[in-house]
Amino acid sequence: MVRTVTTTSRLAAALLAFGLAAGAALAAPTSTKFEPQMEVQGTRLQLNGAGTRYKAIFKVYDMGLYTTKKVTTAAELLALPGPKRLQFTALRELPGTDLGRLFLKSMNDNSPKDRVQRHALASTRLIEVFSGRSKMLPGESFAMEFVPGKGTTFYILGKAQGEPVGDDEFFQMVLKIWVGESPADHLLRDALLGQDKE
Repeated sequence: MVRTVTTTSRLAAALLAFGLAAGAALAAPTSTKFEPQMEVQGTRLQLNGAGTRYKAIFKVYDMGLYTTKKVTTAAELLALPGPKRLQFTALRELPGTDLGRLFLKSMNDNSPKDRVQRHALASTRLIEVFSGRSKMLPGESFAMEFVPGKGTTFYILGKAQGEPVGDDEFFQMVLKIWVGESPADHLLRDALLGQDKE
């Protein structure tokens, strides 16, 4: 009986240690070096925050959020005028169709149904862009860039994938994939908003 308890205790301790180690890994800096600034349509943006998207213990992609000024809450981000850019680097092989569908699912999870339906054409374009590639390979980049009055442009490997789509409301839905009430990854949300630092 004592041996069973000891074995169980050791297993519990090992699992706890693994959980703490995973937590430490989640808080680690991204392997991608994001530029501190970039220019979008003549406007200089700064890196608001960057983090890594995890699925269980596996790294999926690194992500950086660029804004006209620093924000620390989702409400501030969504209310902030001006251009914005979401920059990604794949960290594992990502099937294009799966990526597009996951983005759409997260939009549905974080926005009212009528709003999602209102932007069905722009959402469909998002899926088409990523479905157009059989897969993203580790190290490959993609991005989503919003310019007021023009819409959202999707980039793969630095190349624009067609004309801008949607409006400000559509890009807010895109942002909510990562900073909404049901974000793709809570720790990533905090990192993008600069809340993971002391």
